[in-house]
Amino acid sequence: MFSRRKFLEASGAAVAHYSCGGGGEEPLAPEKKEKAAAADYPIIDIHQHTPYSGRPADALVAHQRTMGIGKTVMLPAGRKYGLAAEAGGNEVVFPFVEEHPDEYVTFANELPDIPETKEVLEKYLKMGAIGIGEQKFPVDCDSKHIELVALIAQEFDVPVLLHFQHETYNFHFERFHKILEKFPKVNFIGHAQTWWGNIDKNHDQTAMYPKTPVTAGGISDLYLSDYENMYGDLSAGSGQNSMTRDEDHARGFLYRHQNQLLYGSDCNDSDGQGERCSGAGTLAIVRRLAPNETAVKKILHDNAARIMRLGV
Repeated sequence: MFSRRKFLEASGAAVAHYSCGGGGEEPLAPEKKEKAAAADYPIIDIHQHTPYSGRPADALVAHQRTMGIGKTVMLPAGRKYGLAAEAGGNEVVFPFVEEHPDEYVTFANELPDIPETKEVLEKYLKMGAIGIGEQKFPVDCDSKHIELVALIAQEFDVPVLLHFQHETYNFHFERFHKILEKFPKVNFIGHAQTWWGNIDKNHDQTAMYPKTPVTAGGISDLYLSDYENMYGDLSAGSGQNSMTRDEDHARGFLYRHQNQLLYGSDCNDSDGQGERCSGAGTLAIVRRLAPNETAVKKILHDNAARIMRLGV
């Protein structure tokens, strides 16, 4: 199913980088990395909601400012389910973004398998949405419904963010390569438990937050290696767990996929700091484990700015 050439080349480069000190820039010392990461560019957070598990909009604004976020991408819910997080839909998120135009932008969203899908997505994309998602609905990930979403994204030249969760949302993750191949001009962003669990070649699909060491070469790893239109959203507990479960693997993973990884928070706390805030925790982990200043900047800013055409 997969060509392993690109993956093997990147993996070999990562090994050389860490064993021989090669591979571009030298790794930064932790204190220098912290300083570099906070330096001269705005952090882009690609994954937030409002309301979110009861957190009101004003608390979100305070949360993002405490984390030091320069631009936040809002992800609305569709007309049903609330993304299983009491999240607001297009009609809630768009007025919020209009009130905070310097700090927030938004995607559009709708259930992919209803008659109104095309009409709703096109309406909000014409109103200025910069992507589609979070697609978090019970459909096959290679279904005609996801093909419709991809066709709309292709027409408007925007990315699509999908929540992959085994037997719950976007089923049959192993078949998603069909969509990547059918729509090579559409950038897809993978997120959530099944996306991040499958960095491991030996992943048990029923495990949502695995703690075992990672064997490189899982489905997600190969999707990133083989498809230039595949990206990874580091948000939430699943993204954080993918790095903390095996930090040696994470260093190589961040190195070889530094051009396709995006920082997101997706946390519903009101703190914006400390142990309760997974977004703040993920920022610290990326700064600590990414190989150098250039990679940190790509993950926290450049990659999102590029594929979402954000002039920040």
